[in-house]
Amino acid sequence: MAAEPNEPAAKTPPIEAGAAQAEGAGGGAAEPSGTAAAAAAAAIEEGIVEALKTVYDPEIPVNIYEMGLVYDLHVEPDGRVQIKMTLTSPACPVAGSLPGEVKDKVESVPGVAAAEVEVVWDPVWNPSMMSEAARLELGMF
Repeated sequence: MAAEPNEPAAKTPPIEAGAAQAEGAGGGAAEPSGTAAAAAAAAIEEGIVEALKTVYDPEIPVNIYEMGLVYDLHVEPDGRVQIKMTLTSPACPVAGSLPGEVKDKVESVPGVAAAEVEVVWDPVWNPSMMSEAARLELGMF
């Protein structure tokens, strides 16, 4: 379990890597419909990531995606999306509104039928979960 706190720091690459793997999945002609579905899901996922990068905690000048607050993103073939995210603290002033904003932004992405946002507290967020870009923006090298 000691490895869990480091896991979210790697969440940015797996989300993007998952999309890249989905695009490359089924490279042969064995299952063209599966490949097309995977490519469509990857495109939706890319749009979701871009939408998440427009959501900010008003107290921090870095988007929630680069902050490492998005722990998991899953796109179903029917366009339903599940997101697990956290907040910097349970006492976050936008704890009541931020998940709703995330849901609205994700549901505005073409191809998304519905979004479910779950706020989780395990593992607890910490600054090491931020991307390098976020650390640079906040002067935390």
